[in-house]
This record gives sequence, C-alpha cells and structure tokens, in this order.
Amino acid sequence: MPLKTSTNLYHKIISFLGFLFQSRNKHGVHSPFVFNLITNCLGKKLPNKYLILFSNYKKELRIHTSTIDITDYNADSKIIYSNKKNVLKIAKDTIVSTKRAKLLMNLMHYFNPDNILEIGTSLGSRTAAISISAPDSKITTLESCKETGYITKKMFEKYNFKNSRLVIGSFDTSLPKELKNNNFDFIYFNGNHTKKATLDYFKLSLASVNNDSMIVVNNIHSNKEMEQAWIEIKNHSKVTVSIDTYQWGIVFFRKEQQKEHFIIRI
Repeated sequence: MPLKTSTNLYHKIISFLGFLFQSRNKHGVHSPFVFNLITNCLGKKLPNKYLILFSNYKKELRIHTSTIDITDYNADSKIIYSNKKNVLKIAKDTIVSTKRAKLLMNLMHYFNPDNILEIGTSLGSRTAAISISAPDSKITTLESCKETGYITKKMFEKYNFKNSRLVIGSFDTSLPKELKNNNFDFIYFNGNHTKKATLDYFKLSLASVNNDSMIVVNNIHSNKEMEQAWIEIKNHSKVTVSIDTYQWGIVFFRKEQQKEHFIIRI
C-alpha cells in the first residue's frame, strides 16, 4: 500500500473513532433549532417517487461504458493532470450514497431553499437528489471537467432537470462569477478537497449568504487539511451553529442563535 494511502487510511480510522467517542444523538442536544432539525427533518420518510427516480439515475450511471478525458485542477485552479477514465469508475468513486441522498432531500423539504449552489457536480448524483426533491428551486451546479460535464448535461436533459443549470469551467473563474450579485440559501461544497480551496470557497461564499442560509461541506474528515479547514469554518465569526455529522460539516448564520457546535450521529 502506498505511504500516502496508508497515512490517509490511518487518519480516517483515528478520526472516525474520535467522532464516535464525541458524538451524540438527538437526546443529547439542548438547542431547539438543532433538535427540531434532527427530529423533524433528517429522519423523515420521503415519497417513493423521489427514491425511485434517484435510484434510476444512479443505475444508469453504473452501466455507462464510455471512457472520457478527465481534467483535474489543484487548489489554485491550475491543471495538474489529464487522463482517460471509464465513466463507470467515476460513478463508483463519486455517486452519493442513498443515505446521503435522502438526507439532502430531507434538507430540501425542511428548509425549502429558493436559490441553491453546488460546487463540484461530477456526474450529478447530488444535483439529482436536490433537483428531484426541490423542483421549484433554482439550482446552479459547477463542474470543472468539460467531458464529465458533457455526460452530466445529457443526464440532466434526459431526466428533465429543468431547474438545474450546469456551468462548466475552472472554479477559479466560474465561482466568483456565480456568486456576484447572487444570494444563495443553500451551498454545497464538493470540489477540491484541500484546505486552501475549501477556505477560498467559504470566504467567497460569505458575501452571498443570508441569515437563513446554510453551507454543507462534504468530506470534512477525509484528510488533515479538510479537518483544519472545517475548524476554521466553524470558528468563523459569522457562523453561529455548526454541525459535524462526520461526512458533512453544516454551518448556519442565524444571528438569533448563540454560537454552538454539535457533533451528531445521523
């Protein structure tokens, strides 16, 4: 096993054990806002039609046989490599789990956001979950790889996700442009999983959030850099409520709330 892979695996094990030791369920939560979020949102049953449509989207990606050129960028939005990869392999690595898709759908139902931004579309499984459950919302999703974006665009057209607008290009260019003169109720970070890039996304996004906005940061414990970024984000002066669910970090900007941090098993 390569040293970097071994180090990341060791980090994830230690990080997860720490999470299990510190986390609690809803019965250990004394904030009415967070208690209601856990009780009335995250565990709610969803309409079967949502789950069937999402399942069909996932299944179609998993039988995709084409090979495409993948372009990846570093934290400064410079190309670091370009190679060929099978869409099936990309799907295996990036498709959101059904559990997380359900949580996304529940968040959409509970908060009913009007304007949504996703940073890091990939093959669009998270966008699909959001679009299916929030048909009246306006969704903007950013993808840096042109050929991945082409596959995803075709999928959006096939599934009639008319409320989802896919923007293809380097985040260094597309993100500031989309944030300019826009206000977002829900922002999902799933782009470059480095400390610098994540903090850059967060700082840029602050000008486009309101009192009721929320930001979800994916994979906050995937490596030490992401954990460092998460610590800075949750401690930011504008953040009042932060929730660590291990895979996600969720922050709110509600001025009426006192600053609190929660580590929750969901």
